[in-house]
Amino acid sequence: MKIVFFGTPDFSSQILKKILNGNEIVSIVTAEDSQKGRGKKFQFPDVKKTGIELNIPVFQPKNLKDDKFVEKLKKFNADIFLVIAFRKLPKKVWQIPKKGTINLHTSFLPDYRGAGPINWVLINGEKHTGISSFFINDKIDQGDIILQKKISINKNMTAAQLHNQMIIDGIEITNKTIELIRNNTLKIKIQNQSETHKKAPKINKELLRINWGQSIDQIHNKIRGLSPFLNKNELLKDISICPCAWFYLNNKRIKVQKSSICEKINDSKIIDTDNKNYLNINFSEKALSLEMIQIEGKKPMLIKQFLQGNKINETDQIS
Repeated sequence: MKIVFFGTPDFSSQILKKILNGNEIVSIVTAEDSQKGRGKKFQFPDVKKTGIELNIPVFQPKNLKDDKFVEKLKKFNADIFLVIAFRKLPKKVWQIPKKGTINLHTSFLPDYRGAGPINWVLINGEKHTGISSFFINDKIDQGDIILQKKISINKNMTAAQLHNQMIIDGIEITNKTIELIRNNTLKIKIQNQSETHKKAPKINKELLRINWGQSIDQIHNKIRGLSPFLNKNELLKDISICPCAWFYLNNKRIKVQKSSICEKINDSKIIDTDNKNYLNINFSEKALSLEMIQIEGKKPMLIKQFLQGNKINETDQIS
């Protein structure tokens, strides 16, 4: 199969590396290089780095509707275009390949269409989600479904952990989808177009601040739904997936990478800590245990590390 691959972040790159067997990736289309960090140095998108490593031609068009770019795509005579974590394609692009343009979406469609499905399934406290491959049409995430797989979510799973699970399942679904197209054995499913399906809009800055007036479950779900926590030694670097929920402790802005719900230890205080091992926020029935946090300008710390250099007083306040 001749494939033109569209993608940008590491998520796309990891899947790209696993679809090479039996397929010819004739070209890669990705975002433009961006300036990041204090020095504002230009950095390559992850997919571009992979393309260079694999000696695959890489295009970084500013305008996807540019006629010269569209003509270049046509000359590849690709069987399919494969889109994984990329921006919306114009019709003059997605209608080029003879066997269609395929998108991989990180939800069990038709629920959670949109830019932030990994975040919103956790923020909403879902127990299951999924991953879907489908044919792109002129409506966002509403094309005919090719394959789907359900994914279980545990009560403490973070956005970073779900992201990495999606890579594993995404590789499987993508390879199976390509094989079905190759063998002409597709059995597509038309999506239900009801407006009642749950949405997954892009995460905005206003959502990140913790509202202590919400329930303990709502706050815990928000924290893990925005969290880069993979394990105590590793955080996901892609802040577009994991921007972190935050609050103020007195006048200091604190990001929360990891929390859990536990039994209260001392319910006479809202902020409960022994200033050594734990920092809990008490609610009516349970307590929210802050397990990894980050003071603005500092690196993330496990709570024991934080308490070694920061004493919590009875007069301290959260907001």
